Amino acid sequence: MTLTLTYIALRFDADAGTADAWSDALLAAGALAVDIADAGAGTADETPLYGEPGVGADVRWPTARVTALFPAEADAARALAEAGAALGFSLPPHETRDVADQDWVRATQAQFAPLHIHDRLWIVPSWCAAPEPSAINVTLDPGLAFGTGSHPTTRLCLEWLVRELPRAASVLDYGCGSGILAIAAAKLGASRVVGVDVDPHAVGAAQANAAANGVAAAFMLPDGLGVEAFDVVVANILANPLRLLAPALAARVCPGGRIVLSGVLADQAAGVAAAYAPWFIIDVWKSGDEGWAALAGTRVRPSPR
Repeated sequence: MTLTLTYIALRFDADAGTADAWSDALLAAGALAVDIADAGAGTADETPLYGEPGVGADVRWPTARVTALFPAEADAARALAEAGAALGFSLPPHETRDVADQDWVRATQAQFAPLHIHDRLWIVPSWCAAPEPSAINVTLDPGLAFGTGSHPTTRLCLEWLVRELPRAASVLDYGCGSGILAIAAAKLGASRVVGVDVDPHAVGAAQANAAANGVAAAFMLPDGLGVEAFDVVVANILANPLRLLAPALAARVCPGGRIVLSGVLADQAAGVAAAYAPWFIIDVWKSGDEGWAALAGTRVRPSPR
């Protein structure tokens, strides 16, 4: 198929304090979309940022790479000049390139291939054939929800489920996203599986994925969860929300039950473990790629404090 050039991408670098203003001004000058990324990405100067709740909103890269997308017929350089004039900023060095139209759905799908987690467990996108039909295959279409299995934090949780999930355990997946962990738990032999997420889109995606996999799992918003406690609670979120949720998640774990926490960087693990120490014997279970770690613990009686 011959692709038609239908967009122009204009790119330049801006300091941290002006990138958002440039974005707003470029949109006002006719940009269809604006992306702000780390100008040092892929180099030794890359600065990883994780904007999680509780760390403040003013988290920025030292130098931002601003990319604005325009229709092919637009004068991108003129739009940049208009944006700069509106802001009172001088014109930055910049470059433009043509962007070909394409089948964006197929391009997105091409990013996800069947993923071998461990031993007998595979995560298989719904548009792919299972490489090992006799294995435990979780068929997944993430839709608008987080969770494809490719991120190190999700992989760590999946590995724990394969290796450690007690037979016929009840499982709560808190922050379920696409439902990947809950569905994997069901396919690995959990007796009852519940997934909770604050995003209604995630709940809908998880329900659809569970139906596609033929598993019995309930998905709901947090308000729909009763007072039930579970043999295993898995929460793949981020460090600060996990610390804040410690009392609530502890109350969801049966005495002697297990908890698995992910979305935690290695240097955050001690702080998260300390938040759960009043209820659990807990430590790092395994460290993964890119500095992420998963913690696992066993529910015990609260120690005197």
